[in-house]
Amino acid sequence: MAKRIKAPAKAAETVPMPGFIKPQLATLKMKAPSGAKWVHEIKYDGYRIQLHIDGDDRKAFTRTGLNWTRKFSVIAGAFDMPGQAIVDGEVVVIHEERTNFSELQADLGRGDQDRLLYFAFDLLWLNGRDLRKEPQITRKNLLKELIEEHKLERPILYSEHHEGDGQALFAAANKLNYEGIVSKRVDAPYRSDRVEAWQKIKTVQREKFPVVGFVKDPTGVAALYLGKKEGKELRYMGKVGTGWSRTTSRKIRDALDTVASPKSKLTKPIRKPKATWVEPTFYAEVEYRDITSEGLLRASSFKGMSKRGR
Repeated sequence: MAKRIKAPAKAAETVPMPGFIKPQLATLKMKAPSGAKWVHEIKYDGYRIQLHIDGDDRKAFTRTGLNWTRKFSVIAGAFDMPGQAIVDGEVVVIHEERTNFSELQADLGRGDQDRLLYFAFDLLWLNGRDLRKEPQITRKNLLKELIEEHKLERPILYSEHHEGDGQALFAAANKLNYEGIVSKRVDAPYRSDRVEAWQKIKTVQREKFPVVGFVKDPTGVAALYLGKKEGKELRYMGKVGTGWSRTTSRKIRDALDTVASPKSKLTKPIRKPKATWVEPTFYAEVEYRDITSEGLLRASSFKGMSKRGR
């Protein structure tokens, strides 16, 4: 069980509240750590947002420091508390029982904030006290106390953590088709950098899609256009443009050149001026995170190619 660390004593003198703080980022790992030195949280598929509360003033900053207070005014206003705080968290939309980035983008595009939720997972500043040097578990405990003390409710939610075996939580996240988990060292400070003290383990989906076209580059291919067979139809699924070496790129190009077609074989043709269309003879094996609301692959990466889906 992660040891609860007492909150630091309040400083005799306070210092001015800082502006935007460059966020701490997690390092991608293949396997979750375990043991008493780690806690684990669900990885949310949304927008990283840093909330600044200073009396009646509210600001919401993106991961890169853009002021998006207008876009997230409902969430900023829901952090109804006196004094000062800087909170790190993620804005999400929950769709079909999991966070869904495509639905979030669609809501933001319409200016609709009704479904937006904010999972708060870290506290960087509180009433004149810079908490970034404090241990992770201290910051989380103070954040939970802050939310409970001021009776903050939806759309503000505290991001619960789990102790013990991170791989067990990852397996559960994978089964539920969540994005993954983030494991955090309980004794680590907050640093504005990509650190080993935060480790992200991501779930992915893997599937084979018929290649319907490609974009040439001087040594091979720059991108592959993919389809999906649904009954008698061949529907466009988007493209993949990463995951191959220069040698593999050349081999893909050599194979696809043998099945070039004068026109697209998609049931509903799409306009792609740079495309060289092909017969859907070869299948690309692709890892991807999700399918967008437009029906296209998101965060795709090439893993291999075979003939007729073998």
